[in-house]
Amino acid sequence: MDKFFKITERKSSVRTEILAGVTTFLTMAYILAVNPSILSQAGMDAHKVFAATAIAGALATLIMGLLANLPFALAPGMGLNAFLTYTVVMGMGKTWEFALAAVFVEGIIFLLLTAFNIREAIVNSIPSNMKKAISVGIGLFIAFIGMQNAGIIIGGATLVGLNPVWFKGTPLLALLGVALIAILAHKGVNGSILFGMLIITVIGIPFGITQYAGGTFTPAAPYFFPFKHVFPQMLSVDFVVVCFTFLFVDMFDTVGTLIGCATKADMIQTDGSIPNCKEALFADAIGTTCGAILGTSTVTTFVESSAGVIAGGRTGLTAVTVAVLFLVSLFLGPIFESIPSAATAAALIYVGVLMITPVTDIDFSDISEAVPAFLTIIFMVVAYSISDGIMFGMLSFVILKFFTGNKKDISIMTWVVAALFLIKILVSAL
Repeated sequence: MDKFFKITERKSSVRTEILAGVTTFLTMAYILAVNPSILSQAGMDAHKVFAATAIAGALATLIMGLLANLPFALAPGMGLNAFLTYTVVMGMGKTWEFALAAVFVEGIIFLLLTAFNIREAIVNSIPSNMKKAISVGIGLFIAFIGMQNAGIIIGGATLVGLNPVWFKGTPLLALLGVALIAILAHKGVNGSILFGMLIITVIGIPFGITQYAGGTFTPAAPYFFPFKHVFPQMLSVDFVVVCFTFLFVDMFDTVGTLIGCATKADMIQTDGSIPNCKEALFADAIGTTCGAILGTSTVTTFVESSAGVIAGGRTGLTAVTVAVLFLVSLFLGPIFESIPSAATAAALIYVGVLMITPVTDIDFSDISEAVPAFLTIIFMVVAYSISDGIMFGMLSFVILKFFTGNKKDISIMTWVVAALFLIKILVSAL
């Protein structure tokens, strides 16, 4: 096992990798409850979606661990499931079968783009300072998500604001969780995030914050449905637009997450590339294709993987651990659904603190580097989108470098990526 995963070579241990895997899984286990809830509003069976979510996540993450030997986990992504339900089905009046057919086609296109190294070239085209900015932006983004999930930050007259009763219930318990995790980490406790989450879960029981979700422990079967009956609809302009949107958002969400987590794990190589990047991209392409057949939305690399990286995960054993837990969750759904948002939010906020450290390495002395980095960071948070953050960063990078006489800093692939973002803007305007 040590030789296969290169555990010692990457200065880790089996115990650390397994703890990191458990930590990652617990921070992203909410998807097992949230994804069925969202897709069921599109007319899908929630139990079947739960099974599809767990199986697709396990399959893609297992490929990430065994093929790419990277500590990143995958599952149906948030945002893309909402796009499927609220935009494609409810907004455009399409069926969920139509939407999943678009996801399936997107997955096939991803497989081809990965096979021909196009997606890997896109990853490598991201400038060095922007790679660091992506890590920082993701840190702030997931901390913001954590604060929202715990009810610390809520909507208000100023778009968002501090919950007036943040010092009670779930918000307070989440903040205590952040402090607890930080104290455990300061004392050098391995798996501080995991242990902090477990302690907060236990503390929440007498206060009614941690509650048993209920339900049966019998796993449901996924859909396994064919797409031939929606083939005529796949020849429409609407189908092309939906497919392109899925493709574009997923591509840059995955790219951003891979770069951010790899940066924090100190895995970025001297030439700016990510080790086994092609294999990693195959994982989400296969997961998306198979996930659509099983009955779930686009599978992507989860930003919560950073929790496992922070916990010490450096090899594919972390991912394999997550994959196994996804399969186990098929039988223990009610238990995983009982983990309170206070526990997962505490982990996300703390990970956000650690993810922003690359900001000190960003070159802010050059305005043509500083502005793209800043826009990448700020738009990830305010636009609630990793891909939008990268879009504003890349477009501003090309514009500023071009007009400040630094055209040599713009690679051919960077021009291509910028052009793709312009196409996305035009498609969105139609």
